[in-house]
Amino acid sequence: MQVVAGVVWSGGRYLGVRRPEGKRHAGLWEFPGGKVEPGETHLEALVRELREELAIEVREADFWKEKTHTYPDFTVNLSFFHIHVFKGFPRPLEGQGLRWLAPSEGLALPFLAADRDIVEELAALRGV
Repeated sequence: MQVVAGVVWSGGRYLGVRRPEGKRHAGLWEFPGGKVEPGETHLEALVRELREELAIEVREADFWKEKTHTYPDFTVNLSFFHIHVFKGFPRPLEGQGLRWLAPSEGLALPFLAADRDIVEELAALRGV
């Protein structure tokens, strides 16, 4: 499964998203994003997902890194982007929780297994 994720920044904090009830891994935190649909580039998928999930328009996204994570029942290939320029204010259009996190704050939250090392890396990059 090809998935894109955005590390959306504002004022030195990044946006964490808590998965809503009724979804796989409900209650866990993640970076916003989603599946890449057939025929989409990773950037197109990221722009679409953040519009659909958060009502923001990505103006600038910088590819950061790729990784693969294997869960017990599926494998996900993730592409992470840093987003510093966007239009709008994130709103939880799919019932998810939202929280702006200082890089060290993410360490205390239960992030998805595929995102935990990313949270740790962001904290380390910001001098925590």
